[in-house]
Amino acid sequence: MKITVCIPARYASTRFPGKVLARDTGKYLIQHTWEQACKAKLPDRVLIAADDPKIVAAARTFGAECVLTSTKHNSGTDRIAEAVGGSDADIVINVQGDEPQIDPDHIDFLARLLRDHPDAEMATLAAGFATREQIADPNVVKLIVDASAKAIYFSRSVIPYDRERSGVGEVSHYLRHIGIYAYRREFLLRITALPQTPLEKLEKLEQLRAIENGFTILVGKVEHTYEGIDTPEQYAGFVKRQARKEREGQS
Repeated sequence: MKITVCIPARYASTRFPGKVLARDTGKYLIQHTWEQACKAKLPDRVLIAADDPKIVAAARTFGAECVLTSTKHNSGTDRIAEAVGGSDADIVINVQGDEPQIDPDHIDFLARLLRDHPDAEMATLAAGFATREQIADPNVVKLIVDASAKAIYFSRSVIPYDRERSGVGEVSHYLRHIGIYAYRREFLLRITALPQTPLEKLEKLEQLRAIENGFTILVGKVEHTYEGIDTPEQYAGFVKRQARKEREGQS
């Protein structure tokens, strides 16, 4: 079974334009993500799907395979579908380009989930929460699953809603979505060909398209999460963490 990691990279990010080519650490942000993905053991291929020639040129400097895709895609998933649609991959793993601290073990875990559960078309990951404040934050996506670890719903709102506590109950009752996905290649092409669904439009969460169309999303639980880079402030924090990590490695 062939497994491909595909990293969608969009240059014109709304909150942080050009972030995938930010280089304050001495490496491009997309390079950090690619290097982490390359540490995973199960994928046969790690591919960057870019929307701008500048990203393709940067990828060549650090030896990454990179393809130029259309600038008209509405999502990273659409970009990935173009990049791998004609390939021989059985499973495609979507790793966001702004996840420089992604855990390679999470990539392997996700690949095994889909490999070992032929009834699932798609899989993703979740972790527990640390604080009640995180649960209430609409920028942090929550999800609920059934007894078979299949996703029931994803939301920016508090789910489940604890009626007796006016919303947020015990922290251990909640799951935080980690935005990494695995798809069977045929399903990836099928789901991206479908129109946006009402709940997807309301929540601005494209995984709801699969739920609304009756497809299975298998959810794996992991012990920790990692922060993506959406803003210059978050990137500055990452740069500091990298500098500290390098100092500790040299000591």
